[in-house]
Amino acid sequence: MRLFCAILLYLALQHAVGAEEILLAIGEHKIIATISDTPQSREKGLMQVPQLCENCGMLFVFPRPGLYSFWMHNTSLPLSIAFIAVDGNILNIDVMQANSTQRHVPSGNILYALEMHAAWFKQHSIKVPVRVLGLHQVQPGK
Repeated sequence: MRLFCAILLYLALQHAVGAEEILLAIGEHKIIATISDTPQSREKGLMQVPQLCENCGMLFVFPRPGLYSFWMHNTSLPLSIAFIAVDGNILNIDVMQANSTQRHVPSGNILYALEMHAAWFKQHSIKVPVRVLGLHQVQPGK
Protein backbone atom coordinates (compact mmCIF):
# COMPACT_ATOMS: atom_id res chain seq x y z
CA MET A 1 0.00 0.00 0.00
CA ARG A 2 2.86 2.37 0.83
CA LEU A 3 4.38 1.89 -2.65
CA PHE A 4 1.00 2.52 -4.28
CA CYS A 5 0.59 5.77 -2.31
CA ALA A 6 4.12 6.87 -3.20
CA ILE A 7 3.45 6.25 -6.90
CA LEU A 8 0.18 8.22 -6.72
CA LEU A 9 1.95 11.10 -4.97
CA TYR A 10 4.74 11.07 -7.55
CA LEU A 11 2.25 11.11 -10.43
CA ALA A 12 0.27 13.94 -8.84
CA LEU A 13 3.43 16.03 -8.41
CA GLN A 14 4.56 15.38 -11.97
CA HIS A 15 1.12 16.18 -13.34
CA ALA A 16 1.10 19.44 -11.42
CA VAL A 17 4.29 20.62 -13.15
CA GLY A 18 3.11 19.44 -16.57
CA ALA A 19 5.57 16.57 -16.99
CA GLU A 20 4.49 13.56 -19.00
CA GLU A 21 4.90 10.04 -17.62
CA ILE A 22 5.18 6.68 -19.29
CA LEU A 23 4.82 3.12 -18.05
CA LEU A 24 7.82 0.97 -19.01
CA ALA A 25 8.70 -2.63 -18.28
CA ILE A 26 11.94 -4.52 -17.96
CA GLY A 27 11.04 -8.18 -17.65
CA GLU A 28 8.40 -8.38 -14.93
CA HIS A 29 9.40 -5.05 -13.40
CA LYS A 30 7.19 -2.02 -14.06
CA ILE A 31 8.58 1.53 -14.06
CA ILE A 32 6.86 4.90 -14.03
CA ALA A 33 9.18 7.28 -15.86
CA THR A 34 8.93 11.02 -16.32
CA ILE A 35 9.78 11.89 -19.92
CA SER A 36 12.61 14.35 -20.50
CA ASP A 37 12.62 15.10 -24.24
CA THR A 38 13.65 18.73 -24.65
CA PRO A 39 17.10 20.32 -24.30
CA GLN A 40 15.90 22.17 -21.18
CA SER A 41 14.36 19.15 -19.47
CA ARG A 42 17.35 16.93 -20.34
CA GLU A 43 19.74 19.54 -18.92
CA LYS A 44 17.76 19.78 -15.66
CA GLY A 45 17.12 16.04 -15.34
CA LEU A 46 16.60 15.08 -11.71
CA MET A 47 18.48 18.09 -10.30
CA GLN A 48 17.02 19.24 -7.01
CA VAL A 49 14.58 16.32 -6.82
CA PRO A 50 14.68 15.21 -3.16
CA GLN A 51 13.40 11.65 -3.66
CA LEU A 52 11.92 9.13 -6.08
CA CYS A 53 9.34 6.46 -5.39
CA GLU A 54 10.66 2.90 -5.53
CA ASN A 55 9.86 2.17 -9.18
CA CYS A 56 9.99 5.72 -10.54
CA GLY A 57 12.63 7.28 -12.73
CA MET A 58 13.32 9.61 -15.62
CA LEU A 59 13.47 8.63 -19.29
CA PHE A 60 15.69 10.88 -21.41
CA VAL A 61 14.69 10.86 -25.09
CA PHE A 62 17.00 12.29 -27.75
CA PRO A 63 16.16 13.48 -31.29
CA ARG A 64 18.60 11.04 -32.92
CA PRO A 65 20.95 8.22 -31.87
CA GLY A 66 24.27 9.43 -30.49
CA LEU A 67 26.87 9.26 -27.73
CA TYR A 68 25.26 11.44 -25.05
CA SER A 69 27.04 11.82 -21.70
CA PHE A 70 25.54 12.44 -18.26
CA TRP A 71 26.74 13.89 -14.97
CA MET A 72 25.21 14.53 -11.56
CA HIS A 73 25.82 18.26 -11.01
CA ASN A 74 23.29 19.56 -8.43
CA THR A 75 21.67 16.12 -8.18
CA SER A 76 21.51 14.98 -4.56
CA LEU A 77 20.20 11.47 -5.21
CA PRO A 78 22.65 8.71 -6.13
CA LEU A 79 21.30 7.21 -9.35
CA SER A 80 21.89 4.43 -11.85
CA ILE A 81 21.58 5.07 -15.54
CA ALA A 82 20.74 2.56 -18.26
CA PHE A 83 21.90 3.60 -21.72
CA ILE A 84 19.35 2.32 -24.25
CA ALA A 85 19.81 1.79 -28.00
CA VAL A 86 17.19 2.55 -30.67
CA ASP A 87 15.93 -1.05 -30.54
CA GLY A 88 15.21 -0.77 -26.80
CA ASN A 89 18.12 -2.91 -25.62
CA ILE A 90 20.17 -1.67 -22.69
CA LEU A 91 23.81 -1.28 -23.79
CA ASN A 92 25.32 -0.58 -20.37
CA ILE A 93 24.39 0.52 -16.87
CA ASP A 94 26.41 2.92 -14.69
CA VAL A 95 26.03 3.93 -11.05
CA MET A 96 26.34 7.69 -10.61
CA GLN A 97 27.35 9.39 -7.36
CA ALA A 98 25.33 12.36 -6.11
CA ASN A 99 26.66 15.86 -6.83
CA SER A 100 29.46 14.57 -9.04
CA THR A 101 30.84 16.04 -12.26
CA GLN A 102 32.16 12.66 -13.41
CA ARG A 103 30.90 11.98 -16.95
CA HIS A 104 29.06 8.75 -17.72
CA VAL A 105 28.94 7.69 -21.36
CA PRO A 106 27.20 4.89 -23.22
CA SER A 107 29.10 2.03 -24.84
CA GLY A 108 27.41 2.81 -28.18
CA ASN A 109 24.85 5.10 -29.79
CA ILE A 110 21.71 5.57 -27.72
CA LEU A 111 18.31 7.13 -28.26
CA TYR A 112 17.22 6.81 -24.62
CA ALA A 113 18.64 6.82 -21.11
CA LEU A 114 16.75 5.73 -18.00
CA GLU A 115 17.73 7.04 -14.56
CA MET A 116 16.58 5.13 -11.47
CA HIS A 117 17.67 4.84 -7.82
CA ALA A 118 21.36 3.91 -7.58
CA ALA A 119 20.74 0.27 -6.67
CA TRP A 120 17.52 -0.30 -8.63
CA PHE A 121 18.97 -2.26 -11.56
CA LYS A 122 21.13 -4.42 -9.27
CA GLN A 123 18.28 -5.06 -6.81
CA HIS A 124 16.08 -6.24 -9.68
CA SER A 125 18.85 -8.36 -11.27
CA ILE A 126 18.72 -6.33 -14.50
CA LYS A 127 21.71 -7.26 -16.63
CA VAL A 128 22.88 -6.28 -20.11
CA PRO A 129 21.54 -6.98 -22.68
CA VAL A 130 17.86 -6.71 -21.84
CA ARG A 131 15.05 -4.91 -23.63
CA VAL A 132 13.03 -2.04 -22.18
CA LEU A 133 9.39 -2.39 -23.24
CA GLY A 134 7.05 0.55 -23.81
CA LEU A 135 9.49 2.87 -25.59
CA HIS A 136 7.37 2.77 -28.77
CA GLN A 137 4.94 5.13 -26.99
CA VAL A 138 7.53 7.94 -26.98
CA GLN A 139 8.14 10.37 -29.83
CA PRO A 140 11.76 11.34 -30.65
CA GLY A 141 13.10 14.16 -28.50
CA LYS A 142 13.43 17.73 -29.60
